Formats: sequence, structure tokens, C-alpha cells
Amino acid sequence: MQSGSPKILIISSDTGGGHKSAAKTLADGLERFWHGESMAVRTIKAIEESHHLTDKLVRVYNWLLRHKQGWMKYLYWAVNRFRPETREFFIKRCIVPLKASFEKWCPHVVVSVHPLTQHIFGRILRELNLSDQIPLVTVVTDPCYGFWKGWACDDVSLYLVANEDAKRQLVDYGVSATKIKISGMPVHPKFQEVTEAEAKLARTAFGLDAEKFTVFVNAGWIGGGNIPAIFKELVRGELDVQAIFLAGRNDELRLEAEEMARHAKFPVKVIGYSDEIEKLMQSANVMISKLGGLTTFEALACRLPIIADVTTPPMPQEAGTSRMLSQKGAGILLEKPSDIVSVVRLLSTDPGRYSEMRNATSGLSLPNSTESIVKEILTLLPPESAASAAA
Repeated sequence: MQSGSPKILIISSDTGGGHKSAAKTLADGLERFWHGESMAVRTIKAIEESHHLTDKLVRVYNWLLRHKQGWMKYLYWAVNRFRPETREFFIKRCIVPLKASFEKWCPHVVVSVHPLTQHIFGRILRELNLSDQIPLVTVVTDPCYGFWKGWACDDVSLYLVANEDAKRQLVDYGVSATKIKISGMPVHPKFQEVTEAEAKLARTAFGLDAEKFTVFVNAGWIGGGNIPAIFKELVRGELDVQAIFLAGRNDELRLEAEEMARHAKFPVKVIGYSDEIEKLMQSANVMISKLGGLTTFEALACRLPIIADVTTPPMPQEAGTSRMLSQKGAGILLEKPSDIVSVVRLLSTDPGRYSEMRNATSGLSLPNSTESIVKEILTLLPPESAASAAA
């Protein structure tokens, strides 16, 4: 094994924004909570960077997410049925560049935040006879029962999951309970509750009224899905509110939203891509969004109630999150776009009902989760590297 400053490799993919956000959060957290002199953290998009075919598949995934959200359930079924992450067809095409990249950098720990990446790195570690020397850690970014089978991999040394529900799913997939620890979701510490005075300042920074009830319409990192249709209904409403619309990396949607905003009956601020989602959440009273696992828990960390898009049935790994929000009272499930005006009117005019939802967001996520995850990863470093990390 190598000595000196620790090197950690994070493997991910830009399928949606959650995995990208989780990788960034862990990279920042490893450097923030490491007490040694130096640490090297590298993140790679393992699927996109391994072969042109798998890169195209990522593009197909994101196209479906943006344009055909209702078809995602078929993709989920196909991936769970045919398990491409375990097929020799894909492994043979992807392993050579990934193994070369691994050998060139040779990390002390490999951390996966994507269900289709750890299998091939487990294979690489076995072929290099390093399975007993370099731990493979998986941070599961789906919080509820029903997630991808790809998360389960015999080569993983340690699983870090959000809660008992996620642990139960891994056990049912055949993972030993001794390999699983509950540490919470990898939510960046910047996602936190703010005071009302700070929320007013955040609204002012976006050019909005500091006092008015604020709706954050979140079309996600990829920008699309059912949210544009919901927004179209929202702006038609006679409401005493203001709104922020996040179009993500979709310039066409941003222009479309700007046109709709011009005809809105209340103030609307349209934003394209932003790397300050926490400020958008902290300025808002409620968020309208698809229920990505990480996005949901980022909002909960900000104590932000959610109007959850279930206008098409959620993907199986997201269905449990919608049930959790509804049962705990921290969210309202929106089944038809035409219902959005009445839901927003209810929350903006009934302080008691709104307070109940906001109070219900408390306790649904573990505090200091990223720090807990990082500490678990750091315990796996070899002694010669960990010795320099004494606080």
C-alpha cells in the first residue's frame, strides 16, 4: 500500500443531479473534516468516462428524465431486470480505461455514490488483488425501500445508508447487515434552517418582496419532467404569492418559463442553472419538485415543506419518499397539475396548516449526516495515513 497523504476516489455519474451533488458534498466534506496536513480527493464520472456507448446511455437517461418522465418506470424495470452493471458486454468495454485511471492514481479508498459504478470497480480491485487492501464504500443516495438492485454488490466493504428502510432493502437484496451502517443522507452542511430574518434577506437578494409568501418551483438539475406543466397552471392562478422558477441546465425551458412569467398574475423570478440551491430553498416557504432522494433531504434540512410531483407515478426508488412525506405531514402529493393553485392557496392563506407542515419537516433527517459519513470513510484509511489526522 502507498503511504503519505490519503487519496480518495469518488465514482459517480451525471444521471440526474442527485449523484453529482452527493459526490460534490462528499469531496467538500472529506477536505473539511480531515485534520491532517493534506488530502487528495478525485471524482470521476465512471459511466460517461469509460466508453462512448455508456456515455450515450447516460444521455438517453437524462433525455427521458427531461422529456418523458412517465417512461422512467420502464427504464427502471429494464435496468433491474437485465442488470447491465453486471454484464460482461459492458464490463469488457468499460474496464480498460477505468482500470488504467485507477492504476495511475491508486487511491486508498474508493467511494461509490451511484448504483451502476461499484460493480466494475469491485472487479478492478479483484483483478489487481487489492480487494483486501483498498476498501470499496458505497453511499446509497436513495433513502427508501424500493431502490435499484444495482446498489447491492458483493465487493462492497461498507454501506452507508440514510435510515432503517434503506438498510432493510439492502438486506433483502442479500447484503449482510454487518456491512451496513446508518449515517444519513450526504446533504451538504450549507443546507440548513435559517431564521425568518435571514429568509427575508435571501428573498431580497433575488429581487423579491421580503414579506411575501414565496414558492420555489424546482425543475431540477436537468430541467424538465412534469414541473413545466405544473408551473403553467400555477402562473394562471389568482394568488397573493411570489415565485422562483429554477430551469436547471435547460435553456429552452428557461426561455419558455420567462415567457410564461410575463403573463403571471403575481411576481415570478426565473433562474437557469444555479449552484446555490440552498439559498433558493432558504428564501422559500414551500417547494414544488419531483422527489429526488437528495433534493428531498436537502429541503428537509432547510425545514422546507414540499409539494411533491406525483402527476405521473414516481419511479420505484422515489415512491417510498413520497409516502414518507405524506405520512409524516411534511409534504402534499400533487396528483394533477390543475390542483396546484388550490394547494398553494391553502398553504399561503392558512398559517396553521402551513405551520403543521413546516414542523413536520423536523426529525426526518439525521443531523450532521455528511460529517458522520465522512468519519466512517476516514476510519478505513491505512494507519500510516490516518495517523496524521489527529485533531
